[in-house]
Amino acid sequence: MDVMRLTVIDSAGTASFIAHSSAALALTAACAENPTTLDDLLTASQRYDRGLRAMVMRGLSIFDEYNLPDQLDAIHRQIAELPPRDVPPFRVFDAITLEASLRPVRAGVVLFNLPAHRIVEIENTYEPLSRTGEINFHNGKFLSIRLLPYELPLTWTIVP
Repeated sequence: MDVMRLTVIDSAGTASFIAHSSAALALTAACAENPTTLDDLLTASQRYDRGLRAMVMRGLSIFDEYNLPDQLDAIHRQIAELPPRDVPPFRVFDAITLEASLRPVRAGVVLFNLPAHRIVEIENTYEPLSRTGEINFHNGKFLSIRLLPYELPLTWTIVP
């Protein structure tokens, strides 16, 4: 399964994580509900991807347990030592985590800026994101043949 980095900005800050590439489509479709927080986005994404929210929230809970905004040795070590696809979810607090949050992994990196209603495909070799379409439901293990439609409100933009 191909993976990519997904980074989400909301009013509380920025979080970044690696997920299967189709998760970018699930998050794009979830933006149709105009989420304002990372939790809102991940909750809305459950309609399209059963396991994404739990995976991200579990990873961020572990990050929060071992890191503080001014004590980031644990995540800095993981970013430096692990293959990019194995870096766990993290919050952006400094230049090192910011750079890692924008670094492509395998199929790319996509940024979801919730306050600006903007999706930025920094690099995406998986499938171009679009304002409307259908996506395959991900049951937590694999993509199904079940197609789910979505349409982003006009306030949202996708930047290539």
